[in-house]
Amino acid sequence: MSPPISSSSDVIDFVVHKGNGVKGLVDTGLETVPEPYIQPLEERLDPTKFQPENFIPIIDVSNWDDPKVVDSICDAASKWGFFQIVNHGVPLEVLENLKSAAHSFFQLPSEERKKYLKENSPSEAVCLCTSFSPQAEKVLEWKDFLRLSWVSEDQASAFWPPVCKEEALEYVKKVELVTKRLLEALLKRLGVKEIDKTTEYKLMASPILSLNYYPCCPSPELTAGVGRHSDVSTITILLQDDTGGLYVRGTSEDSWIHVPHVTGALVINIGDVLQIMSNDKYKSIEHRAIASRSKNRVSIPFFVNPGSDATIGPLPEVLASGETPIYKHVVFSDYFKHFFSKGHDGKKTVEFAKI
Repeated sequence: MSPPISSSSDVIDFVVHKGNGVKGLVDTGLETVPEPYIQPLEERLDPTKFQPENFIPIIDVSNWDDPKVVDSICDAASKWGFFQIVNHGVPLEVLENLKSAAHSFFQLPSEERKKYLKENSPSEAVCLCTSFSPQAEKVLEWKDFLRLSWVSEDQASAFWPPVCKEEALEYVKKVELVTKRLLEALLKRLGVKEIDKTTEYKLMASPILSLNYYPCCPSPELTAGVGRHSDVSTITILLQDDTGGLYVRGTSEDSWIHVPHVTGALVINIGDVLQIMSNDKYKSIEHRAIASRSKNRVSIPFFVNPGSDATIGPLPEVLASGETPIYKHVVFSDYFKHFFSKGHDGKKTVEFAKI
């Protein structure tokens, strides 16, 4: 089943409109990157701009209640917006099983995968997508992803794909505990003594687990697996495989730092929501990803999002001392829609909420 890829419109039709994704495109045996995926020079990752990997902190959280652990988390969130945690309580077997399950889903026959496209999916709790926002992007990204919205165990059991359902459920239940401990630590420094139900809704009411799949790419240096962006979440908890390919914005202008794979670790990054709520005390950092020439890469972010109708803005505790707010209050669903109304464009989304 080789598509006629003689034109960009044929590629877009095959990948996007017919729902084959970039996985389907690669399965046709293509040997060069099609035009719709070739990034302009200024958006390609420049190897001369790399900084050393040891900049990204790795924090042992085996004792969450240790004030030094709390300080390490808050300091990393303030300075970097990105860090890794180890000894977090999610067993290695659960992590490995989930990565295997992600591969299993994308190895399903095309017609099986297509059952979860938006127009076919049995529920909004599951949706197979490609690139980032294909209708709004100038250049497509070399990625397919299965979006699993976490509402309840009953809904997940009913609608998530059987090939990855048990592994994803097991992981989500474990990582929810990690989420709560991280947010407790981060909000403590902001003066929030207790996360009540209202605050919890504004922080973590609508999480999404995304199984991201980056098939082998003939020329990864020409493409973006994920373009430059910061997440619109409160925080993101990422499980990455050992392929490599995640980069975060470095300290010097236009520099990038590779986030190395650490066995058993979870990568944490601050999202725009927490940057807004903290009035810039914490920062969501720009990051990007590239595919591999030789391996199919998976990465699995757990996006900890507010409820869709939650209003986000600087927390009262942050402004209690008379600090001037940098951000207005916005409804999260409006912020989320704005993010997807355009291609990835670095840190520009947060301007939507600025006063």
